[in-house]
Amino acid sequence: MIHLPETLEGLNTELYIARRLYSEGSDEKKISRPIISIAIVGIALGLAVMIVSVAIVTGFKSEIRNKIIGFGSHIQIVNYDANTSFETKPISQDQNFYPGLDSIAGIKHIQPFAIKAGILKTRDNIQGAVLKGVGPNFDWSFFRENITRGSAFQVSDTATTDQIVLSRYMANLLELDTADYVGMYFVEDPPRMRRFQVAGIYNTGLQELDKQFIIGDIKHVQRLNNWDPNQISGFEVLIEKFDQIPAAASMIRNNYTYKVSPDGSKLKVIPITDKYPQIFDWLEVTDINVWVILILMIAVAGFNMISGLLILILERTNMIGLFKAMGSRNWNIRKIFLYLSGFLIGKGMIWGNIIGIALCLIQQQFGLIRLDPSNYMLTDVPINLKILHILLLNVGSLLVTVLMLVIPSYVVAKISPIKTIRFN
Repeated sequence: MIHLPETLEGLNTELYIARRLYSEGSDEKKISRPIISIAIVGIALGLAVMIVSVAIVTGFKSEIRNKIIGFGSHIQIVNYDANTSFETKPISQDQNFYPGLDSIAGIKHIQPFAIKAGILKTRDNIQGAVLKGVGPNFDWSFFRENITRGSAFQVSDTATTDQIVLSRYMANLLELDTADYVGMYFVEDPPRMRRFQVAGIYNTGLQELDKQFIIGDIKHVQRLNNWDPNQISGFEVLIEKFDQIPAAASMIRNNYTYKVSPDGSKLKVIPITDKYPQIFDWLEVTDINVWVILILMIAVAGFNMISGLLILILERTNMIGLFKAMGSRNWNIRKIFLYLSGFLIGKGMIWGNIIGIALCLIQQQFGLIRLDPSNYMLTDVPINLKILHILLLNVGSLLVTVLMLVIPSYVVAKISPIKTIRFN
């Protein structure tokens, strides 16, 4: 029995009645109790799955992007030619945008680099590799985060260092450890060889690039290629945000690289998304998976609540008939059940948030679920848990689910007060 308050002035009557119905929902004798419990569990599990899915996919995309950018930066400025090999045509380091380009808003850093392909050889093993030469202002932050043994080395403007940093993949293949020496042979006429000492070993899990690049002093590449000290393969530009790559690339292209130099050379700008299109296209496809999961989970939760709402309405036909006999309009009665559904959805969402966030935090902290890096480019499932994503999922799920209940609530209009009261 629903007891109305003595005065309804200034009070949302439908909301009050919905709260009373919700507080009475724990009565084990009610037929609707198991149906409502299933609906709440469905909403909780659906929201938990959505939170975990979004956190994993965004984390996966972020980790892969950061690793690729760590190897090649957001944007490269190189010679304008059709050469796609590791034997590059040099450009001059004396450019009007270097080093002042990083003073522009949105651009974090600019650094020169030079690359040259060769073969690493030990007594029993050989491995092809690309020597990436870096200068004194090279940003080591990415490699320092991924170095597992040893450390990065210092590059000076005067002396040349023979130290290198290579990947754990290469170190295991060549049976090398820190402080060991390894020879690297370069195909020249005649062939040349440099002897390097391993200063650090890194592991990013991105084997496609781990098995290619070793980091060394840029002066080695310049001498091997018979370049002048101011000749390099190009510049790497790091920017603040990934989604600013197109705007930054367009700005650099329009303001600095569109002119032909006096020697007839010209520069071109290569965003990292154009350098590795197959990887970034693959990452974009993962968004489709997320949308499929979101749509399916919301649909399941919505249909669960629809069945629960219909059971609630049928269970309260006498109450509905009484309200209609007292002059209540259909919309006012429908609002009661929509409010009640909102309370039940909210309960399921609270549990869904607790379960989803807990699972994400456990994986983020302990990395319990491992991955095969040869297939997934990562060693464990990454998590990118953001408050904004959680808020959007909660608000979106609540709105969509409640809207799905509007049409089923029209069942209230079909209930005749005369028949219900006579039946009672």
